[in-house]
Amino acid sequence: MKRIINPWKDLEGYHCFGCAPHNPSGLKMEFYEDGEDVVCVWHPHSDYQGWVNTLHGGVQATLADEISSWVVFRRFQTAGVTSKMEIRYLKSILTTEDHIVLRASVGERRRNLVDIHVEIRNSSDELCTKATCTYFTFPEEKARAMFQFHRCETEDADVDPLAKG
Repeated sequence: MKRIINPWKDLEGYHCFGCAPHNPSGLKMEFYEDGEDVVCVWHPHSDYQGWVNTLHGGVQATLADEISSWVVFRRFQTAGVTSKMEIRYLKSILTTEDHIVLRASVGERRRNLVDIHVEIRNSSDELCTKATCTYFTFPEEKARAMFQFHRCETEDADVDPLAKG
């Protein structure tokens, strides 16, 4: 897999709850390209629980929404906004898990709308949550003006996001 470079990581005032690396209360998600898919390995902890040791459903929805936006950035080289989200919680995710894996891919595309399919699996590779996020994508000029978006690239080297160290 190749790490996707966050084009806003050094932008002053950038505090995205999902992906800003310096937001102290944020999720600090990082993304990888695996073929046509975007992948995130995320480490849950008790700050994001709903019930004792259980990852809050709203946090799961946020994780799914955030990875979907990165599919739009990387696959379509533009920005967009969520217009609809459908989520199915199939199995509880424990905040004591070492990690969870999110995988997102492009589904149907209709003009400026695109469906992104997301799966969240626990560290035992059990499917816990499925989501479809429909994104309204902006023309490139609007993405540049509104979001200071220019390009979303990957690093050259392959990495294993599950490798310790």
